[in-house]
Amino acid sequence: MGQRTSIEWTEVTWNPTTGCTRVSQGYDNCYADALARRLLERVYTRHPPVLDTPENRDDPFAVRVWPDRLAQPARWKKSRLVFVNSMSDLFHKDVPDEFVRETFSVMLDVDRHTYQVLTKRPARAARFVRQNADLFGMRGLPPHIWIGTSTENQQTAYRVGHLEDIPASVRFLSCEPLIGPLSLCNVWSPGGIHWVIVGGESGPGRRPIDPEWVTGLRDECRAASIPFFFKQWGGRTPKSGGRALEGREWNEFPAPQRPRGSGAVLPHSHEVCV
Repeated sequence: MGQRTSIEWTEVTWNPTTGCTRVSQGYDNCYADALARRLLERVYTRHPPVLDTPENRDDPFAVRVWPDRLAQPARWKKSRLVFVNSMSDLFHKDVPDEFVRETFSVMLDVDRHTYQVLTKRPARAARFVRQNADLFGMRGLPPHIWIGTSTENQQTAYRVGHLEDIPASVRFLSCEPLIGPLSLCNVWSPGGIHWVIVGGESGPGRRPIDPEWVTGLRDECRAASIPFFFKQWGGRTPKSGGRALEGREWNEFPAPQRPRGSGAVLPHSHEVCV
């Protein structure tokens, strides 16, 4: 379903697929998995999974595709900032290529919206864009389709290279939940990343975030003139720790997008990576 959301860096979620599997430590406490099992189990288990086995039928977080949801963006008359698959990963291996094509066809056709596609599997995303040049042309993803990857610690920073293989106007990183030290200045390429989101973990099993991890990434972004968005410190609930970092909120977005009246300006460059 397309739903308004409290996620600060977007406006609405759109879930043409649901379900996923854990691929790294950052998703040991996955909110989408918990939500599927706690509140959406009846909805999801009534719908057949892609891999239709007895085990998957009973698993609310097995990968499912929802063709009836593909029409939702066309029904939204006002342009929106759309987080694609907050409850899944469009590039999970179980999502058929044809359904990925259908999803991108909607994004291409209904181009009044800006779509934020976040994946933990940027290598498959890069292959998909290369292999479907008939959809995208030689220039790759158009400016209204952003592509991002999750990077929660140094061990997952290799995903940045795969993301940079995707031709796109906006490539972004979601360093949330940030569960360990992460330096990107020797990982990303000049002009390769256009936005960085950072946030701490929330919930009963949350892992603490070190403020130095956050300020380190913030300073690297400022040095590279990359917009920086600090989403939350985390805590018992996502909002309980607040969003202030060194006395202010960081709400920068990639130009020219400035949703929710953030009024953010791009940072001035200064050297911190040595």
